[in-house]
Amino acid sequence: MMPPAFYNPDRVGTLYAPDVQTAIEAGLQAGLSPAAGDSRRVILLLVDTQVDFIHPDGALSVPGAVDDTRRTIAWLYRNAGEVTAIAASLDSHTPMQIFYPTWWVNDAGAHPAPYTPITVEDVARGVWKPAIEPRWSVEYVEKLEAQARKVLMIWPYHTMIGTPGQAIVPPLYEAIAFHAAARRAQPMFLSKGAIPRTEHYSILEPEVKVDDHPQGGLNTAFLDMLAAYDLIYIAGQAKSHCVLETTTSIMNYFEGQPDVIGRLRFLTDCTSSVQHPDIDFDAMANAALAQYQAQGMRMVTAQDPIG
Repeated sequence: MMPPAFYNPDRVGTLYAPDVQTAIEAGLQAGLSPAAGDSRRVILLLVDTQVDFIHPDGALSVPGAVDDTRRTIAWLYRNAGEVTAIAASLDSHTPMQIFYPTWWVNDAGAHPAPYTPITVEDVARGVWKPAIEPRWSVEYVEKLEAQARKVLMIWPYHTMIGTPGQAIVPPLYEAIAFHAAARRAQPMFLSKGAIPRTEHYSILEPEVKVDDHPQGGLNTAFLDMLAAYDLIYIAGQAKSHCVLETTTSIMNYFEGQPDVIGRLRFLTDCTSSVQHPDIDFDAMANAALAQYQAQGMRMVTAQDPIG
């Protein structure tokens, strides 16, 4: 179907209060059948489609994300009658977290600038010292490099709980509300990232597990729910981090189950990578995605028909 009359793609990337009332009324008038009757069940998984990642003035703006989001919205409206369900994650942070400057300090009392990598060697030499939970912090960088094969990255303060940057991009939220009303389908929202002691790129698990926290392990209930769908579409930000790690969690959980992996559809033109002056995150993401494609995940575009 065509996008409803209220949708203006030029507003993607601008901050405003979503007109939920108008979106829902348009959905109710769309004449689509309830999702409960779908013979082929399709879910759209939106990863961190939030203001701080997508808007050009966002705290951790991803180049290309505005156009990615326009394509995602157009895809959703065009396929609203075939999309059974939508699940959207919300990256959610507080001021004192292990990947923020506040957590680390050097001998001069300075905190690391955003995009500073902190390695095991840095910590061992005292280049950076944890200002909070020193024992855990040292163990964390060691576990991160050993288990996740990553170096701790210091990020700008982003998607802070209760700020506009945490919100889903307004025109996309309107599209979600439209779909909910048109298909009589309740959207699902997953909050992640608020555990101070660990990074949480994947919406399904933190980088290093925190056993004493309710969100500190693998979200098997959500993964099992995904397996009940015939097609699983993935889009969002950023390709190099939260989208990739979410996909990795799905691939790892369903390893040895080619039937489930074959249902994955990665929307390649609805996601972009973080840009770093020294690290080619996009190349790293593409290498991992190529492996997943070889295992049966399909790479598609927003123009491809559902299937």
